[in-house]
Amino acid sequence: MPQAPSLDASSLESATAIFLDSRSRLFGIAYRMLGAVAEAEDVVQEAWLRWQNADRRAVLEPVAYPVSVTTRIAINISQSARSRRETYIGPWLPEPVDTKSDPTLGAERGEALELAVMLLLEKLAPVERAAYVLREAFEYSHRQVAAVLGMTEPNARQILTRARKHIAGERRAPAGKVERERLLRAFITAAQRGELADLERLLGADAASYSDGGGVVRAALAPIRGRERVAKFITSFASHFWTGASVTWVEANSGLAALLSRDGHAYALVSIDASSEEIDRILWIMNPAKLTSISASIATSM
Repeated sequence: MPQAPSLDASSLESATAIFLDSRSRLFGIAYRMLGAVAEAEDVVQEAWLRWQNADRRAVLEPVAYPVSVTTRIAINISQSARSRRETYIGPWLPEPVDTKSDPTLGAERGEALELAVMLLLEKLAPVERAAYVLREAFEYSHRQVAAVLGMTEPNARQILTRARKHIAGERRAPAGKVERERLLRAFITAAQRGELADLERLLGADAASYSDGGGVVRAALAPIRGRERVAKFITSFASHFWTGASVTWVEANSGLAALLSRDGHAYALVSIDASSEEIDRILWIMNPAKLTSISASIATSM
């Protein structure tokens, strides 16, 4: 793991340097836990305030302290977020982030960052999700994960094993990056044309389509499942959904995605999960609030 400068953490100047050096990592942890940019930023800000007010002379591992605080705050927020999402209108999908400049979002590896994986992480208990994120993305040891979560190492190992089994059980072996990008481009072309046969050829037998409009824009209120049903669903709205649309290929959550705009305003981001030369999941992020951050980031970089 990246190491912060060797500094006396008792002074505010040194404490600030340690925190800033870890900030990308802290945001990466909070974002993977919550799937929302503003909430993750709030967690990092709260962690900074606690780090400022802590008795830093008593902190034995200054680099580990902000990580522990960030993770525990995120666990608490995710517990309340789960109850809020029970009343969310339609499927809830993570808010996409632009990862072109930071492909792993502060982590050692890009794990638990793909939109499809983050959707699966929503089904884990908050502590399971935290263990998975710390271990798989940031390569914390079992001992370190246990220390952050305040439990024994054997317990941490058990929780992590349970989380891994759940993710593996919900997802087939993913296609490679090149193949997934090919499938996404082919899917966008077929969807724009409303080509039923082409869509069916691209979709897996158990393919699912998730549309997140959040009750703000018109979107399917439940996932559409099955190759034929998904293909027919997509062709049913092709004539108006793609009218006047421009497609910008962007890097969202370390993978290629299609950002759809009309009259200069983004109205959807489309991402897929694929395996064995076929598409398993299609994610349509259409809630305007979830497109603000990535749209602004893409506009700034252009």
